[in-house]
Amino acid sequence: EQGLVNTDYCKRIPSDNYSQQSRLPSTFSKEEIELFINSIDRGNPKGKRDFAIFLLALKLGFRASDIANLKFENISWQTNEFTFEQKKTGKSITLPILPEVGNAIVDYLKYGRPISKENHCFLQMVPPHNKIAPHDIANSVQFYLKRAGINLRNRKHGPHAFRHTFAAGLLSEATPLPVISEALG
Repeated sequence: EQGLVNTDYCKRIPSDNYSQQSRLPSTFSKEEIELFINSIDRGNPKGKRDFAIFLLALKLGFRASDIANLKFENISWQTNEFTFEQKKTGKSITLPILPEVGNAIVDYLKYGRPISKENHCFLQMVPPHNKIAPHDIANSVQFYLKRAGINLRNRKHGPHAFRHTFAAGLLSEATPLPVISEALG
């Protein structure tokens, strides 16, 4: 257009299929997370399980599929670490067992987990007590968000939003991007 080159390259540049600006990931504020956590009745086995599950997503950025697939062999109480292969990426990741998360898991295992020979950590509450599925986690998130009265209009509100909330929290604390990327696997 400015006549700087003799050849018109417009026809040779491949087009993209870009249609619109992608939306920013949905996150929850600290106040909303507090409302959500407080809506969980930790006095019963389901509440103990759900509290531990949600802390894994909120405090460590676990995906629902990785929570559902978490086995006892992935938890090292000696080194205070979770080590597992991420279902989505197939990459191995090691994350710390934070005291709050570890205490919630122990509370569930001792006082909430049904008796079972199943090697997965988190189980369904109804017999035959199979391992929990990612959609079970999504259903629980929906239940507690509604119970907490959190406005969900115009934003995604599944368990993956907790992973985004975790990342946004790290970003707001000026955590370097490579560290956030490593934490998310």
